[in-house]
Amino acid sequence: MKNYFDLTGQVAVVTGCSTGLGVQMAKALANQGAKIVAIARRKELIDAVAKEIADTYKVEAVGIQCDITDTDRVNTVVDEIMAKFGRIDILINNAGTGAVAPAEDITDDQFYNEINIDMFGSFRMARAIAKKAMIPAKYGRIINIASMYGLVGNKVAPCSPYHAAKGGVVNMTRGLASEWGKYGINVNAICPGYFYSPLTKETLDSDFFQQNAQTMIPLSRYGNEGELDTAALFLASPASSYVTGVILPVDGGYTAM
Repeated sequence: MKNYFDLTGQVAVVTGCSTGLGVQMAKALANQGAKIVAIARRKELIDAVAKEIADTYKVEAVGIQCDITDTDRVNTVVDEIMAKFGRIDILINNAGTGAVAPAEDITDDQFYNEINIDMFGSFRMARAIAKKAMIPAKYGRIINIASMYGLVGNKVAPCSPYHAAKGGVVNMTRGLASEWGKYGINVNAICPGYFYSPLTKETLDSDFFQQNAQTMIPLSRYGNEGELDTAALFLASPASSYVTGVILPVDGGYTAM
């Protein structure tokens, strides 16, 4: 029986891998045999994540501290990964932030920070890994985690810098896919909707957000743990060899209306 999503022996780098969706996707890749490099700013958290993944899935997993707004550090980290593993097959650009405030009150620093982390940070990681690992290997899978708010606006949580940054990630994905296809690198984006996590549960379970789900989401609910994993697995695997430049909403149908 063929396992279409077998990643045995491959090395996957996941940014924003200290909590939430990043950890969930890293575990999904590890479950298919991938070695995991968990990247985030908080060393104690990524070390704990790496240990849990290694113990649970019996794959090699390491945590490396990195601020993706620091170009020199990003380049050094990629060199460290290549020195240790000799390859990087998969990159999931998951690190991000989100300033919520009315547009007229957003500061320059808030706007710049959003672009610098969500969009430019993803580009820094993709640029370094493509140049040092994927282009030489003539193979790679890059998955940028954008957002449904990179495709539409919203009236619920004013966050114009986030819309701008994630919209940039969406079209940057198309640009990189167009450039790097000749090297065997597939670049795609996932646009998650609202997902339950320890940080969002109280908000999403509130009366307002429950009513919002009934009104705005065809499936009438928010995403549960694990419901993003299979999209990431598909785009990370050799099975998606003819899929590149795709923007995949995983949002319960929110952007369909």
